[in-house]
Amino acid sequence: MRGAFTCVVLLSAAAASGCMTAPQEARVAYLKVVAEPRQTTVYSNDRFLGSAHLLQKQPKALPPGTKYLTFKAPGYFPHDLQIQLPVGETTVKVKLRPIPP
Repeated sequence: MRGAFTCVVLLSAAAASGCMTAPQEARVAYLKVVAEPRQTTVYSNDRFLGSAHLLQKQPKALPPGTKYLTFKAPGYFPHDLQIQLPVGETTVKVKLRPIPP
């Protein structure tokens, strides 16, 4: 009978520890981008994230940590930026410089 009791306690402990962990959503970083010009596109570690216009309205969920961002738009110099993206929402504001004629 003692063995059955031990098994129940272990299962209860495992179930309780699962309830105590933070929700997955709590460990997510959200990148919001406000950029000029409107047609700016955003890349993180060479991966396309979307247009800055869309990322302003709907921030992108990413794992927290160091990110290398690149902002590009036709007729403008690209802009590179390294940021530490913490858990929660981070807003990055960028104004690209036009390429002279």
